[in-house]
Amino acid sequence: MNIFKLEDLSISEISDLLDLAEEFKSGKKLNYNGEKIIANLFFEPSTRTHYSFDTAALRLGCKTLNFDASNSSLKKGETLYDTIKTFESFGCDALIIRATENEYYNHFPNKINIPILNAGDGTGNHPSQSLLDLLTIRQEFGSFENLSIAIVGDIKHSRVAHSNIDIMKRLGMNVYISGPEEFREDAYEFCKLDDIIDKVDIVMLLRIQNERLEKSMSITPENYHRLYGLNVERVNKMKSNSIIMHPAPFNRNIEIADDVVECSKSRIFKQIENGVFVRMAMIYSALEK
Repeated sequence: MNIFKLEDLSISEISDLLDLAEEFKSGKKLNYNGEKIIANLFFEPSTRTHYSFDTAALRLGCKTLNFDASNSSLKKGETLYDTIKTFESFGCDALIIRATENEYYNHFPNKINIPILNAGDGTGNHPSQSLLDLLTIRQEFGSFENLSIAIVGDIKHSRVAHSNIDIMKRLGMNVYISGPEEFREDAYEFCKLDDIIDKVDIVMLLRIQNERLEKSMSITPENYHRLYGLNVERVNKMKSNSIIMHPAPFNRNIEIADDVVECSKSRIFKQIENGVFVRMAMIYSALEK
C-alpha cells in the first residue's frame, strides 16, 4: 500500500489509520522482530518527520536504513529514481521518501514494487503531517464536522497547508486562510487573523519557508510578528476551548511568541508525539496491505 497523498484515500481509510494510531498510542504491541527493513530516503533536511518515521519503524521491531543525501551518489549524478530503485534492490520492505519536487512519485509509476510512504513532496503534499494533525484535533474535539480552523502564514510554499486544506474541507471543517499578500494563492480567499481569531476552534501557524523564497520577504520579521504572529494578546482573544497548532519547526517570536509555544492552549508538542503513532499506523498499513 502506497500513501502519496490523502486525496487518494477515502474518509473511511483515513479514519481507519487514525483509529490504528490511537491503538498504538494506547499500547497496542506489534513486533516484526527485525524481519522488515524500512529505508528513510530524505532528499531534503528534516528532524521531526525523518526521526519520527525512524522511531515508528523501530517501535514496530523493524530495522531501519537512514540515507544521507549529502554523502551519496547523488553527488556523482545519480538520479532520484536510480537511488530509490537501488534501495528496493537491497531488499528493503518499504521506503519513506521526501523529495524537493512536487509529486515526484509520478515519474516512476509501477516501477517500484515495494510500498512508498510520501514524507513530503516539494510544496505539494505531506500526508503524515496531516494525519497527525487530524489525530490531535480528534483527540481534542471528538470529531471534525463544523469545527473552524485558521491556517496562518506561508500558504504558498506549505505542503502542510495544501494537504490540510483539502482533507479538512472533506471532513466538514470550516477553513480560514490568513497571511501576507505575497503568500496568497488564487485558490484561497485570505482574511485578517484579527477578524477571525475569536471565532475559530484551532489556530494553525506555518513557518516562513525562506529556503523556497525566490527573494527576501517584503515584510520584516518584526512586522510579520506584529501583523500575523500569535502573541499573548491574540491568545487571550481566542475561544476558551480553542487550541494552537504548528507543524514545526517554528520560528520563535516571528510566527509564534516564545511565551505562547508551550502555553496551556498549545498542542505543538502533542502533535510531535502523535506523529510517531500515526507513522506506526502508516508503516503497518504499507507492509500489511
